[in-house]
Amino acid sequence: MSHAFRQDSPAVGNDAEALSSDALLALGRAARQAARAVALAPSEVKNRALRAAAAAIRDRCAAILEANQLDVADARARGTAAAFLDRLTLDPARVEAMARGVEEIADLPDPVGRVLARFERPNGLIIERVATPLGVIGVIYESRPNVTADAGALCLKAGNAAILRGGSESLRSSRAIHGALAAGLVAAGLPPAAISLVDTPDRAAVGAMLAGLDGAIDVIVPRGGKSLVARVQSEARVPVFAHLEGIVHVFVHRDADLDMAKKILLNAKMRRTGICGAAETLLVDKACVASHLAPLIQALLDSGCAVHGDAVTQAADARVTPATEEDWRAEYLDAIIAVRVVDGVGAAIEHIARYGSAHTESIVTQDAEAARRFLDEVDSAIVLHNASTQFADGGEFGFGAEIGIATGRMHARGPVGVEQLTSFKYRVYGAGQVRG
Repeated sequence: MSHAFRQDSPAVGNDAEALSSDALLALGRAARQAARAVALAPSEVKNRALRAAAAAIRDRCAAILEANQLDVADARARGTAAAFLDRLTLDPARVEAMARGVEEIADLPDPVGRVLARFERPNGLIIERVATPLGVIGVIYESRPNVTADAGALCLKAGNAAILRGGSESLRSSRAIHGALAAGLVAAGLPPAAISLVDTPDRAAVGAMLAGLDGAIDVIVPRGGKSLVARVQSEARVPVFAHLEGIVHVFVHRDADLDMAKKILLNAKMRRTGICGAAETLLVDKACVASHLAPLIQALLDSGCAVHGDAVTQAADARVTPATEEDWRAEYLDAIIAVRVVDGVGAAIEHIARYGSAHTESIVTQDAEAARRFLDEVDSAIVLHNASTQFADGGEFGFGAEIGIATGRMHARGPVGVEQLTSFKYRVYGAGQVRG
């Protein structure tokens, strides 16, 4: 079974035929077989495949952009929102960033085989806990074609096989990028099925992946909108690394430097409004309302951001519209923000605990004790002090890239990079010991 369906088809439409259940199961079996080869591959072989894939991405830049332009044109004709179009669109700089990202993953230390712990028992047994690949990782994603490169490269670096299923809106783009990854695998002598693409817009393929492809898939990672993630979390029969929403907060404490607060807030909200690390709620300390609230609101409004605020915020600027209870739970993914005045760091923590999604939160303050309390007590995957929430990204963490952000409390949390794509086993060394 080929590692991708219709991989030789020209990028002229998202019209791939529906796949039979037998074909999908065969794809899973091929990925499972490839996973063993990749798990045993030396670091230099995996790195050679990644660097060859990066070179192929650059060599095929024109073809990737041509395929992407067709995807974007279709999306625009459907009246797709601007934020979605931004996530979908590639340009030469973004293709180059993809290639660099794959090379950066190649440069990372190999996570497989790391000795995580070593200890000796009184009976002389020596026990090591050693990092191992997870196996076959299914990645289901929407709109962002760069996820094809990021996810495939990260899975390979961590010794896993990947089964990728991009959204129908980006199928041409994903197909073109996947071709470059496959070329890298072949150049290094690795099985092409190590990075497989489910090349069809048929939604039944998602259901088959969530069912595990008859035991072929070990973990599912969804990356996309709330409806996709909710479906995956509801239907998956295998473990899931995911976050449902990114209800991200910036809290401006009474001891915040105003200029710093403005800079951080505007970047957190407006740098890219459609990503999961974009700020959706601004909390302002009651103690600094007189000095900070109006300038912060004006900066947001002047940057083109709509503001929904509580009564105090509305009084600070006539352009603010009233916030409802739904606004505190809103993930806008757009140039809109909810603003609320709270009574100190404790009230900010309580607001985040009630309305947040355990994704990313930031406090802006010069008070070290307030920052320590916020970082200790806010139970989110990522908490920052005096920095933009848009640093919630595996690349910015030095992971090379990320396969997604996980907000659960088991195994992986925060940016899911190569280390989080491993499990472990115990190696036990004896000298003839038997148990009494």
